[in-house]
Amino acid sequence: MNLKSACIGLMAFAIAGAAQAQVFNWPEDEQMEAKAREYNAAYVDYMKSEQFVEATKPLHWLLVNVPNLNESIYINGVNVYKGAADQATDAAKKREYQDSVMTVYNLRNEVYQNENKWVETKAFYAYQFYKDDKAMLGDALGVFDRVFEVNGTLNYPYTVAYFDLVRRHYVFNKAFEDAEILEVYDKIDAILKEAEGDGKDVSTQKSQMEQLLVSMNLIDCDFIENTLGPRFTADPANEVLAQQIFKYAYQYKCMNTNAFLAALELIDSNDPTFSTSQVRAMRYMQNREYDKAQPVLEKALTLAETDVQRASVQMDLARIHAQNGRKSASRAAALEAAKLDAEKAKDAWDLVGNLYMTSFNDCKGGVSRAKDMAVYIAAYNAFQKAGNSKGMADAKSRFPSKEELFTESLAVGDSMSVGCWIGETVTLATRD
Repeated sequence: MNLKSACIGLMAFAIAGAAQAQVFNWPEDEQMEAKAREYNAAYVDYMKSEQFVEATKPLHWLLVNVPNLNESIYINGVNVYKGAADQATDAAKKREYQDSVMTVYNLRNEVYQNENKWVETKAFYAYQFYKDDKAMLGDALGVFDRVFEVNGTLNYPYTVAYFDLVRRHYVFNKAFEDAEILEVYDKIDAILKEAEGDGKDVSTQKSQMEQLLVSMNLIDCDFIENTLGPRFTADPANEVLAQQIFKYAYQYKCMNTNAFLAALELIDSNDPTFSTSQVRAMRYMQNREYDKAQPVLEKALTLAETDVQRASVQMDLARIHAQNGRKSASRAAALEAAKLDAEKAKDAWDLVGNLYMTSFNDCKGGVSRAKDMAVYIAAYNAFQKAGNSKGMADAKSRFPSKEELFTESLAVGDSMSVGCWIGETVTLATRD
């Protein structure tokens, strides 16, 4: 087959398809057929000239008397009754036409059973028509519920309208529990994330959804702790609820709640990341549960992707070791943090200085006063590297005196090994 023949064949197929789409089921009775043809032409002419109210009369006759004439009477019928509603000045008449739009959709489904093609548009009209009528909010939401029943999901452009109806029904009719609102929000959020993953720009919908949620004054730390928390306690393996608590606690700055920690423990145990492990360890440290924090931090160290992250973990490990009296391990971790990230050097050496300051009783031998007090010279040197002048002054106030050095036949400038776990050699100095 040559190209010309192929094109002719495709054109013929397209024309045949178009003709089939325009097939009308005219009544067999001649008088009924004549009237159907007359009314069909009449409503179309009125519609084209935007005389929508006039178009409703012949259209109504067609819908009642020849409901299977052609699907176009339903497709156009929505536009006709919507146009009539927009043109009506009387509130009762406007509502009558709006209700007729819904009726046209229902009649269309009775004849053609193709609800999946237009149910979302019907839902959006329900939102437009009934959002300001608290008595009709439930009916409008029912249409959106039907969308989920028929299609299993909702196209992302309609999500804000759906959630706004939920919000209005909640505010005006107390139709939902607080937790149910969040379930709806999370369902819509999942739809938006999926659309975003498909390359759609959902930034507007996300912003509007967030504004609607905030306007309800629904979520605060008390809600997270006392409403979501007990639900999670009763179902501690519920990952969906755990993610919900985690998200809201982070978003509304409620990370000190017990509910957040419980949710975080499940999330970090099942699917750990550097962030979840680090935050989990931080909470344990805040609670002084250092034995719990250490293995979580060690896990975070394996999940870290940058030296900055590794340095942060090493500093936290240094603090835990210090709290548990493991001073040598604490110093090693702190100095490793300083090596990984220069920004951590100040904190690292400050921590080392404090470790040395608290080591007098650990390291004193009781034989040489100068040697015992050399620990403070080591502390002074560490504080100097940290740029901590207050720490330096405190350490210096504990140096040996000139008289103490003289008594031991020592002099300023002599070298001395501190020994003990510190294992450093310092240059002797005096406090006076």
